[in-house]
Amino acid sequence: MSSHGLTVGFLAEIMQGNELPNPVVQILGSKRIAGSGEQSERFRLLISDGKSLYSFAMLATQLNELQKQDKLPQYTIIRIDRYTTSVVNRNEKGEKRVLIIVELTVLKEGSLVGEKIGDPQPIADTPTQSSNSGSSMPASRPMDTTGNSGSISNGSTYGSANRSMSATASIGDSLTHPISSLSPYQNKWVIKARVMSKSGIRTWSNAKGEGKLFSMDVMDESGEIRVTAFKEQCDRYYDMIEVDKVYFISKCQLKPANKQYSSLKNDYEMTMTNDTIVQECKDVDGSMPEIQYNFVPISQIGNMEPNAMVDVVGMCKEASEVVQFTAKTSGRELRKREITLVDSSNASVQLTLWGDDAQNFPATTNPVVMLKGARVSEFGGGKSLGLIGGSVMKLNPDIEMAHKVRGWFENGGRDAAVSSVSARTGAGGGGLTTEWLSFQEANNRNLGAGDKPDYFQVKAMIHTIKSSNAVYKACPQTDCNKKVIDQENGQFRCEKCNADFPNFKYRLLVNMLIGDWTSNRWVTVFTELAEEMLGKSSQEIGSSLEYQKEEAEKLFSAISFKSFVFKLRTKVEYFGEQPRNKTSAVSAAPVNHKEYNALLIKSIQELTGVGKN
Repeated sequence: MSSHGLTVGFLAEIMQGNELPNPVVQILGSKRIAGSGEQSERFRLLISDGKSLYSFAMLATQLNELQKQDKLPQYTIIRIDRYTTSVVNRNEKGEKRVLIIVELTVLKEGSLVGEKIGDPQPIADTPTQSSNSGSSMPASRPMDTTGNSGSISNGSTYGSANRSMSATASIGDSLTHPISSLSPYQNKWVIKARVMSKSGIRTWSNAKGEGKLFSMDVMDESGEIRVTAFKEQCDRYYDMIEVDKVYFISKCQLKPANKQYSSLKNDYEMTMTNDTIVQECKDVDGSMPEIQYNFVPISQIGNMEPNAMVDVVGMCKEASEVVQFTAKTSGRELRKREITLVDSSNASVQLTLWGDDAQNFPATTNPVVMLKGARVSEFGGGKSLGLIGGSVMKLNPDIEMAHKVRGWFENGGRDAAVSSVSARTGAGGGGLTTEWLSFQEANNRNLGAGDKPDYFQVKAMIHTIKSSNAVYKACPQTDCNKKVIDQENGQFRCEKCNADFPNFKYRLLVNMLIGDWTSNRWVTVFTELAEEMLGKSSQEIGSSLEYQKEEAEKLFSAISFKSFVFKLRTKVEYFGEQPRNKTSAVSAAPVNHKEYNALLIKSIQELTGVGKN
């Protein structure tokens, strides 16, 4: 160690495949490597251990903010608390490694150091060991008697420098690469990664044939990436892959990731090929990160916005029978089951399961249900949960939170009075009613400006309907309604599902200007209610708008200038810095004039005092 505390010789050690704990180095320079988006940029560092210079150090993406905030300027001294290395190039002259810095601590700011420490020289590539060479410099740790190499860099890279990998060989014996170091320009790599989530199998069928796919999100200590399997690979690996297990994966195709619908911090995503190899890692060391959960009490779900993602553990108190029905838009047979989850926050929430998840759920055993990445939905002010592509559901997991929930349930929680966050608070269902207000009164009360949406009902007439954009082409999958991209080659791409389909389904998104005697307001009417009001299915309306526009216009004209009792949901949202009141229709019923007249008479009596005793 020098007088400045640098770990002299550290760089030479890691180039030989050895590891040293908590090395101290000096930053002598940095370079931004641009990617396709803010999340994809990387920073490359020039570092020194006082003796050697090394220009192949990279910050893990979670450390990017340190560089952006100028906390790692020239001459800064840092301690590397966690790192990983990987061979990125090997030839007859030797091998080159990249150092990924995962965690660090700033020991001394560059402005306080003010100079380069020592006279460090560029470090040369490490010579590789070959069968024809007498070199004593190893490229990795020695092999043990089982033929497996020892681990380096906290166990995340495995040495086997001169072993060629075949389809029948164990890829666990090969060099593994950090996920963050992968690119389409190198194809000989193996990653060791934990499965964070796995989607269900999605299928399609048309005149050209049938198709299927599933995707999974995997991670190691350097980063994360999405892997998608089609057809044969779907059949081969779907049953094998389990969430939370660790696998060696090799020979996938890398392509640029679409960041619009993915929150994974990676420039790329993987597609399995006929050459792909996946093997379970039986010996998982402590370097492989665990899946992180952020569990919230069920009672807090009521305060969450629609489409928020949530992790929760609850006890299955009730489960409905599986209901089978035919979807109006696609004609497909669907299966659905409703689950009621409770926890010690004395609240319950409804979980909707579809397909095999619904069919296979052990409804009679009251399991503990753990959800990661469940999506919050809202209807009539009530919140419910559903599973999407990246969601994970585990039954009776062996974790502390699950044991606590079961203990609460079996010691009085089963019979405790709970409040349902799924109860409708303004849709008029379940015997609940909403307050009658005029649009002017709703404006005066500034409804929708609070943390939660507000609900009210009004008798209003439809003045204008924007029929030109009343429908959109959506993903044909049952649990996905995202708009698809027409690729103009007979295929429609859903970025959320990361898949192409030969067909689509129409969804309705109708904007109407409605008004009462005080004011007007634009409201949005979604698919189910719009079908009810127009008396046609989304498919019929979409087809008419595309091929028989005059007929479609007649459908919209038929309800124009008609009055309905609308039950409305309103919430102020910000677009840039501009607040806008977004109002959507929860229901629209024909006016019952007898009841409405009684309401008017009651209002007159309250205003005038006439008729009061």
